[in-house]
Amino acid sequence: MQQQATLAGGCFWCLEAVFEQVRGVQRVESGYCGGSTVNPTYRQVCNGDTGHAEAVQITFDPAVVSYRQLLDIFFAIHDPTSLNRQGADVGTQYRSAIFPHDATQEQTAREVIAELTAAKRFDRPIVTTIEPLTTFYRAEDYHQGYYRAHPGEGYCVAVINPKLAKFRQQFTALLA
Repeated sequence: MQQQATLAGGCFWCLEAVFEQVRGVQRVESGYCGGSTVNPTYRQVCNGDTGHAEAVQITFDPAVVSYRQLLDIFFAIHDPTSLNRQGADVGTQYRSAIFPHDATQEQTAREVIAELTAAKRFDRPIVTTIEPLTTFYRAEDYHQGYYRAHPGEGYCVAVINPKLAKFRQQFTALLA
């Protein structure tokens, strides 16, 4: 039985590129979540006018990869201590956020954050928010599979490739 996870951690191209390579993940869609505008456009979200975060919605088989494992990857490939920014991407649309689909996912997210905090995994406090899941709006078609379509583009080489390398090094057993 498939499940879904919705995560935001900077540019959705980065998250999509990594999670597409996870064993047990069947689909990753880039989109917008956590805002108030109905059917927001990329331009509206980038202007910071809608309250949405760039996010990915991951469809996965929990018999192959668990929600907790997805969160472990999520916390390893972005900076959860950076408020409303990831690298050069700045604004609330680039916030670190988890949008649980049910109470079990919310509990797991809280446990993971508490464990990472207790272990002092990061030098600064985790600012990742756990927000109610609102409507997930699929981003425009040209955002879907962006890295696959443009692996040599400057942003992909400079920002996404290092995240993919980190993922591949730390999560070898979860590679598709």
